[in-house]
Amino acid sequence: MKLSSIALAFVLAFFSIMAFAQAIDINTASMEQLQQIKGVGPKKAADIVKYREAHGPFASVEDLTKVPGVGPKTLADNKDLLMVGGTAMPETPALPVTPPQQ
Repeated sequence: MKLSSIALAFVLAFFSIMAFAQAIDINTASMEQLQQIKGVGPKKAADIVKYREAHGPFASVEDLTKVPGVGPKTLADNKDLLMVGGTAMPETPALPVTPPQQ
């Protein structure tokens, strides 16, 4: 019974943390914040900051893959956590807006 209580507490704590996790803006995040990204440690976080300083801000979350060592899997694993300038990574590409017919 005690083991199941501990397991339940762990699961609830994990989901609470995930529910309150804030999105990370890859253009303004510190190295410490970037390390919250699954698959990003101190070296990759430093590489992201260096790339951002050398090339300017990322235009989209997908541009993060331009940083050596950061690939599509990192984006897929963190799709709900990453954003650029207040815009999160879209689930599916947006459809073009058709202007109204006159």
